[in-house]
Amino acid sequence: MALLGATGSIGTQTLDVLRAESERFELVAIAGGQRLAELCAISKEFNVRAIGVVSERDRDELRSLVGPETEIVIGGEGLAQLAASADIVVNAVVGFAGLPVTLSALGAGKRLALANKESLIAAAPLVAKVRDTPGAEILPIDSEHCAIHQCLAGSNETGHPDVALIHLTASGGPFRGMTSQQLSGVTKNDALKHPTWIMGPKITVDSSTLMNKGLEVLEASALFGIEAERVNVVVHPQSIVHSMVEYVDGAVLAQLSLPDMRLPISYCLGSPVRFDHAWGRLDFSKNLLLEFEAPDREAFGALDLAYAAARAGGAAPAWLSAANEIAVEAFLNDQLRWADIVPLVAAVMNQYVTDPLSSLEDLFENDATARRLAHGMVPR
Repeated sequence: MALLGATGSIGTQTLDVLRAESERFELVAIAGGQRLAELCAISKEFNVRAIGVVSERDRDELRSLVGPETEIVIGGEGLAQLAASADIVVNAVVGFAGLPVTLSALGAGKRLALANKESLIAAAPLVAKVRDTPGAEILPIDSEHCAIHQCLAGSNETGHPDVALIHLTASGGPFRGMTSQQLSGVTKNDALKHPTWIMGPKITVDSSTLMNKGLEVLEASALFGIEAERVNVVVHPQSIVHSMVEYVDGAVLAQLSLPDMRLPISYCLGSPVRFDHAWGRLDFSKNLLLEFEAPDREAFGALDLAYAAARAGGAAPAWLSAANEIAVEAFLNDQLRWADIVPLVAAVMNQYVTDPLSSLEDLFENDATARRLAHGMVPR
């Protein structure tokens, strides 16, 4: 298998699963950002043959840390090369940069364990074409979509006509219950304190705005071939019910566990086999409180932006994802207030012109346009 995004939160938890299942998998390729010492340590522990890095400078520095027998590749083309080199590919690359991994893995007929929602959201029409490659399959690592995948096991019809609603659960993030006025003064430290999950900074900020859940609505629609209007968001602060599928006869199936990403990771790696490691096991002998409530869509406007992008279709989801990446990056760099993240994204989306997104070049142009507009709105 190839683990691309090996030094991030999903990557390190994937390594935990591999250590527990060392007889089942051979890790042949890894990639990461600029944590070169960590990449070196992983390559030595797992005897990895190929490593992907961002730049030539990173390659030269890493070369001094690993032996000459280790292949080192660079950038998006290098990631695509690594993604085609293994039977199972874990795409844990952050943001739009994960697109080459998604397209290459599926185009090569591999199993893609997907933790990079942005590539699927931005390029849904293009990803749909390569999903038809013999042998290609997507198994979602996101806990919510992995839960849905399990709840849909007995429903394989196109468009799932027997499904009334998919209920995506959201913890509500660190600001659940706060009003728009209260949210006007929250800080970066506040936004990075997720109540139930330990994640990277970008997805943690997205969870605080509920943009992460909006993107997951688009992801669920693309993954399961169901229109976004049949994907409902429900706040569940305990993060024990990871999502639910409601069928037309009123039956609701749910997947429950303690919040532990190693469970969906192991499911995606092993399916249809379930590994005998009970990540996130619940103790039903103790009191278990499960609460559900509707999200406050007035205070958290990102959800409405996501549904609007779904209705617009074409390149609109790509614009949403790109603009949000720039806004969150600016927030993390102390260039933007938290309260201005979603308004900036909305301002970019107001300039979207309908585009059916017919080619990869078209996608890159739309992504660049949305990023340029977003950059122009970041205070200097």
